[in-house]
Amino acid sequence: MIKAIFFDIDDTLYDTSGFAKLARKAALNAMIAAGLPLTHDDAYILLREIIKEKGSNYDQHLNVLTKRVFGEENLLLVAIGMITYHNVKFALLRLFPETMSTLIHLKAQGYNLGVISNGLTIKQYEKLVRLGLHHFFDSVITSQETGVEKPDINIFELAMGRMGCKAENAVMIGNSFSDDIQGAINAGMSAIYLTPQLTASEKEYINKSNGKIDIISDIGEIKNKM
Repeated sequence: MIKAIFFDIDDTLYDTSGFAKLARKAALNAMIAAGLPLTHDDAYILLREIIKEKGSNYDQHLNVLTKRVFGEENLLLVAIGMITYHNVKFALLRLFPETMSTLIHLKAQGYNLGVISNGLTIKQYEKLVRLGLHHFFDSVITSQETGVEKPDINIFELAMGRMGCKAENAVMIGNSFSDDIQGAINAGMSAIYLTPQLTASEKEYINKSNGKIDIISDIGEIKNKM
């Protein structure tokens, strides 16, 4: 019997892929208008290279960008870019339509809810607070806090330990097959994969999972399964 349900955050509870690109481009446009000597395309290509190199959770991408352009950090341009990025990001921050009703349903059914997320702890809490979701979750576990990232089984085991549940009583819901689904299965949990379409290799893996993986295309479908 499932007692604890764990969620990923990005692209599971809300749409992050679309707004992140728009926010980054808006930040660069503001920096260019303030004196960054690059074209829009060149600035975006350089920023993507820095994000790939440093990782998405690094918090000084724009500092690195200005240093590579000028030979030293331009903190005024960094501040302009950061403020623009956050203003656009928060203006576009939106839950998936069925997220709130799904969490309300699960809490009403008596499930314990948790978050397992790769990322900086303060950033994950910031998202949950701004989205109005923090009060739904009994536990929030991040890779920064634990020192390991999904799909490492240790982050799942730490999350279950904090929730006081066994693997057979826990399910992980997420949109990353490798991080959320395979990680949870390797930790002995069951999983619900949020995806619009399966790849051939994903189908093969699921067929071998002995029914431990369910598939949904909309988070609202969870209400019919739990």
